[in-house]
Amino acid sequence: MNEAVTAGDYVVIKALEDGVSIIGLTRGKDTRFHHSEKLDAGEVMIAQFTEHTAAIKVRGKARIFSRVGVMDSGSVETDRERQR
Repeated sequence: MNEAVTAGDYVVIKALEDGVSIIGLTRGKDTRFHHSEKLDAGEVMIAQFTEHTAAIKVRGKARIFSRVGVMDSGSVETDRERQR
């Protein structure tokens, strides 16, 4: 087993509304769904990239903390909407 893959980066996901979905996607030839969780407002999940988890999808309003920064999901504002 490759230690770099099995001890992968962590992300912290904090739900900003009820019903936020966290979906783990597999690595390999075909990307597939392998795990899901639902979080309610204020709940936090700590997730890790592993030899099985290549991607994590967040659906709903949440704040995501990772080594590359902090980002929010669930509300995409275009430049045009911000200017109004």
